[in-house]
Amino acid sequence: MKTYRIYFIRHGRHSGADEGRYIGNQDEALSKEGKAELIKLKKELAYPQGAVVVSSPLKRCLETARILYPENEPAIIRGFAECDFGEFEGLTADELKPYPEFGEWLKGGEGAAPPHGESNREFKNRVITDFLRLIQGLLKTGTDSCVVITHGGVIMMLLSYFGIPELPMHEWLTPFGCGYTVRITPSIWSRINKFEVIAEIPSRQGKTGETLK
Repeated sequence: MKTYRIYFIRHGRHSGADEGRYIGNQDEALSKEGKAELIKLKKELAYPQGAVVVSSPLKRCLETARILYPENEPAIIRGFAECDFGEFEGLTADELKPYPEFGEWLKGGEGAAPPHGESNREFKNRVITDFLRLIQGLLKTGTDSCVVITHGGVIMMLLSYFGIPELPMHEWLTPFGCGYTVRITPSIWSRINKFEVIAEIPSRQGKTGETLK
């Protein structure tokens, strides 16, 4: 039976991350160090090749795509952008302590939201909606592999919601430039909308990124 592979890869490092700032929809580019890290990872390890490459619309993801997959023009999926942190954008945890909403937001309740930002529920619904559209398109066209370059929050959301093994979001925390291979079996997907998480990216084995965890 034909199966499908999705390769989720988190973008490279940016300056806001180095400073411990919450960077969501704020459109930061990769830092010099972030670009160097990606080039080093690509040289020393193996990233999988997909039939198509899709990306969040934010600069740090598009720049990551150009470094890791220079031969591919990524298709932009706007629903794969990071959460809009509203007034929390660009601030550190210490700077956010005066906000009464901050503690509730960190607890992960679906209705919790930064002031003038997305709630956890809105973020989840947006990401899931565009992911389901992507899978529908892959299955309809028979495109059996796809690289998705996106953000840590998006990857954690999708793997916690659709992934087997079933783990909470924080268990899918992903380093910069790294990610996971997931396998979609159409007969399973059609019944329960679940995929298998089968490997970590990048891999020390070959060019398929198929080293089992």
